[in-house]
This record gives sequence, structure tokens and C-alpha cells, in this order.
Amino acid sequence: MEAREKRLIFPFSAIVGQEKAKLALLCVAVNPLIGGVLLKGDKGTGKSTLVRALANVLPEIEVVADCSFNCNPMNPLEMCDSCYERYENGEELPTSKRKMRVVDLPLSVTIDRLVGTIDVERFLKEGKKALQPGILAEANRGVLYIDEVNLLDDYIADSLLDAAAMGWNTIEREGISFRHPARFILVGSMNPEEGDLRPQILDRFGLCVEVSAPMNPEDRIEIVKRVEEFHEDPISFYKKFESEEKKLTEKIVKAKELLPKVEISDDLLKLLAETVINLSIKTNRAEITTIKTAKAIAALNGRRRVSLEDLEKAMELALPHRLRDRPFQKPPQMKPPKPKDDKKHNHDHKHNHKHEHKKEEKSERRNQKSRSQGIGNLEQNFRSSEAKIPKIESKNFGSNDFTGYRSSRDVSITVVNFPKGIPVSYLPPKDEIRDVDFYNSTIWAVLNGKKPPIKLELKDVRVRVRKAKAPTLWVLLLDSSGSMAVKRRISIAKGIAEKLVENGYIKKSKMALIVAKGKEAEVFVSPTKNYWEVFEKIESVPTGGRTPLSSALYNLLLLANRERMKDKSVKVRAFLITDGKANVPLFGKRIKDEIIELAKALRKKGIELNIYDTNGKGINPGISYVPVLKEVANAKVFKV
Repeated sequence: MEAREKRLIFPFSAIVGQEKAKLALLCVAVNPLIGGVLLKGDKGTGKSTLVRALANVLPEIEVVADCSFNCNPMNPLEMCDSCYERYENGEELPTSKRKMRVVDLPLSVTIDRLVGTIDVERFLKEGKKALQPGILAEANRGVLYIDEVNLLDDYIADSLLDAAAMGWNTIEREGISFRHPARFILVGSMNPEEGDLRPQILDRFGLCVEVSAPMNPEDRIEIVKRVEEFHEDPISFYKKFESEEKKLTEKIVKAKELLPKVEISDDLLKLLAETVINLSIKTNRAEITTIKTAKAIAALNGRRRVSLEDLEKAMELALPHRLRDRPFQKPPQMKPPKPKDDKKHNHDHKHNHKHEHKKEEKSERRNQKSRSQGIGNLEQNFRSSEAKIPKIESKNFGSNDFTGYRSSRDVSITVVNFPKGIPVSYLPPKDEIRDVDFYNSTIWAVLNGKKPPIKLELKDVRVRVRKAKAPTLWVLLLDSSGSMAVKRRISIAKGIAEKLVENGYIKKSKMALIVAKGKEAEVFVSPTKNYWEVFEKIESVPTGGRTPLSSALYNLLLLANRERMKDKSVKVRAFLITDGKANVPLFGKRIKDEIIELAKALRKKGIELNIYDTNGKGINPGISYVPVLKEVANAKVFKV
């Protein structure tokens, strides 16, 4: 059966190109302590195929035959509580060999399925508390694969990180206390267009590879031919590459045996340390992971000493995703120095720095020339400037109509009878039963006089009450009219908008951008978790023209309605960055009347409005509609 399943998976050695990704996966197969691999790339580039194909070439491991946790019979430090107790009592543990597995972690996974829970069947039949292993148990000493890892819910990611960091999964619930090893190779794939990954999870991946489709016709033609051949007859196709697959497995086994004997010279260690310092990487994981990877590469090539080429390949896999200190910071260009090229490297760096400085001086002179010509309807493009913004507080909501599967870290919500979030209590069900708390349901049955084997009745059933994170949408409304060019207020406005994007990234909220300029406001970026897109659009927004404030508020209402049609539990927050001016009516009415009507609608729809008022004293005298919005829409106003 196992052999047939192998043949239905596209062979690892049949994948065209993607040499970096292949190397990274083979490295972690040789040394799981590297910490896993993250594959980043557009949809349809073969990320999932690569990981599933890895299962074909993974070697066998020796396990305790009658244990559900794949415990290592040769090492008591890698045994669950039950196996360790048997080992301490002098029992000879039965052993068997199993293939290393690739275990999928679905995005819809519950916390019980991940970490393990009460064995309900045994509890109902025998009245005994026993553990039902979760996905972390299945993945021990194997590969845990998370497709679209950037969309994983936070409470699941937190539990996963704890287990990955400690190498153990500890279960404390319903009177059961149990611990088992959770030492797995973490492999994730993601499409950057769907949002970034939390820094805590990103740093947990030892290696990161950008996966892209080949751009030469020959490779693309070969991919099509191989996929078609595989779909027509997978068994025959697998046989064509069977010998290559076996060679790869043998290569991994030999590399694992050779790995403890591989050495690296002090000169290469010093070179690595200098490179990491020059790139301003603060985490020590950078050097540790790079060394482990370089040794794995040398072992895969059958060598006992790490070469400069091995080290450079390892740097390309282990360093790029650690180059940013904070979200959206442009990373330094990664050029690992070579021993003989230090002087040339320094010269090139100075030349590039001087060139960039000249470009900035020219840009500033152009801006000064534009200002001297007056603002009026002239469009200008100002860069953002640093600005402080007040801390954005989260709110707690109580609701039973929570339907969102893509949570944020911004809004807490209490849900009943819905299988998402952390269990905090239980209640009798009021309608359809979806999230049964079997343990407490059984307790209620026992309290009602029933004895094992227990048969639950409707009156015994209890459903869970959970604390979850609701999906949120942050809408940035950026006033980019001509009046915002006075004293470069638009630069401050852009700085505020960019900091809001950074906060939205941390909170995992969807973001949208509406720009008010000219005759009507325009949705520059529709709701997305591609924060880079929002960030870059803010920088490119030109300044000039009139101020269609009414149009911006109207677009906000339309956007919120569309999102709530998809998911009624979405909480909408709006951030209006403006000097408060308005001179373009939307429906031909008085502007003030329009703004009052729109403000009432925002309040009625439960849209939270925050206003960053850029109109300081003596900057732009005239009527400001900020006080009207504050009073009617109950907006929070911050002077900047």
C-alpha cells in the first residue's frame, strides 16, 4: 500500500529547476536542528509539490513500535512520559522502522486536534481518562507542513511556536497531564500577496527560499511534458525516476552519518560573523543556522570540511529573511564579502552611498522648485516623514454571530458553540450543536446519575465558550489635496499612514487605502493583507487639486458594506488623515449637510472613525470639518 502511495506522488527528482528549494529541503532532512524551511512565491510555482515529493526520499527512522508518538527507542531524552516510565522500569521497548512522514496542518485545525485531547470514546465506554494524540504527536520526528502558513490563526500559531521552540508538547487539561516530544521539521509555504508572516514565526524557519516559475521556454516546456506524463500514468512515470529517488534517500542517510564529523575553519567562521555584523542582523540564530546548513551541504557532497562555496550557499538560504529589523524596512543588499575582495567591496559601498546621496539631493531640489511655483492644481509627490501616532487600543466584543475564519490580533470576541479560539467555559446549547465539550457533557451525564458505558442525551450536552479574535478591516483615508502641500503636511500625513500600516501588519488586520484628491476620492488599494502594496501606494500618492472629503467618507461606507456582505462579523476601523478642509460636494448639497449625513451613517454602521488632524496653528486658516465629524460620528481626534 505504501509503495503505491509513493508512486502517486510526483517524484522529487523529477521536479524541473528549483535547485535552491531542493537544497534547503535536503539540508533540513539531514539536520532537523536547522529549524525548517519557508517557501515563498506566487501561486502555481510548485511549492506544495516540492514538499509532498520530499516524502518519497525521506529515510526510515526507528521508533517504539506500540507508541503513538514515534518515540526514539535509543534515546530516553526523546521519549514520551509513558515510554520513559517503561524504560526506567527496565522494560525492553519493542522497536520497528517507519518512513519519516510529511504531516499536513490544515488552516481550519482546532487547538484540540493540534495538541491532543481527551479520548472521548474510551472515556464514554470505560469511564477512564486517556489522551487522544494530536497532529504534533503525528509529526514528531517527521515533517510538519503548513500550506499558506501566513494565514494561520494566531492562537494555533502560538501553540505551534511553543512546541517548536521547546521540542515538547505539554498537555494540561481536564485532569490529564502528559508530555511527549514534538521534534519536527517545520516546512511552510506562502504567497506574499496574501499577507506577511509574523516575525516570531518567520524567525522560527531556519531557511527561506523565494520560489518562482522558470522564465526560459525550454524549462517550462519540460515541466508541462512531465506533468502530463505523470497524470497519464503515475506508476510508469515514478518507475522512470525510482533509481534517482533511491539515490537521494541514500545520499541523505550517508550525509546524516557524516554530519557529526564535518568541520569548519576559524577563517570561515570569522568571515560569517563579519558578514552578519555588516548586514546589521541582530539575532544569533543567523550564524547558528548558517553553520548548521553549511555543514549539511558539505555532508550531502560527501565532504568532511566546509568550503567557502558551501558557506555562501548557506548564507543565501539562512540570512535574507533576517535582514529587516522591523516591518517594511528596506533590507540592505546582501553581498557576502570574500576574503580577497574586502577593499573592492568597501570602495563599491562608498560609491553606491555617494550615488544615492546625489539622487536624494536632486529630488529635494525638484521639490523646492515645485513649491516655488505654488500649489494650486499642480501635482507633487512628497515622501513620508517620521511621525508619532497614538497607540491603537484593541476592543473586546461579545457576539454569537462570529463567522470569520481569518482572525486578526486586534479585536477580542467571545463565541459560543463555534470551533475557533481558546476554550474558557461551557454552556447548554441554544440552537444547532457545533462545538461539543465532550468531557463536560460526560461530567453532566455522570452528575445526572449515569454510569459507564455512558450514552449522552440532549439534556447532557454542553458546548464550549471560547475567546477568539475577530476579523478586522482598517481603512486609511488619506487627504492628498493641494492644501496638504502647505509646509509639507502631506509628508507627515504619509508618515502617519505608513505607521498605521505597520500597526495593521502587527495586528493582522486587512488594510485598504482611499485617497481624497481632485474631483472625487478613489480606492487606491482594495481590502488586502498584502501590506507591502499599501505601503508602496502611500509613497507614490501625488499631491494637488481640490478636497473631496464627502466622496472619501462615502467610499468608506461602500467598502465597509461590501466587506460585511462577505463576513458580517468584520469590525471596521477608519483612519482619516486630513487638514479638515472640503470643497467638492458629492450630491450637489451643502458640503456641511453632506458630511453630517455621512457621519451619522458611519456611527449607525458601527464604523470607528479616528482623525489625525494635520492643520496646526497658522498653517491653513478656513473652515475645518473635523469638529463636525468628532461630534456627529463620535470620532477620536488626534492633533499632529
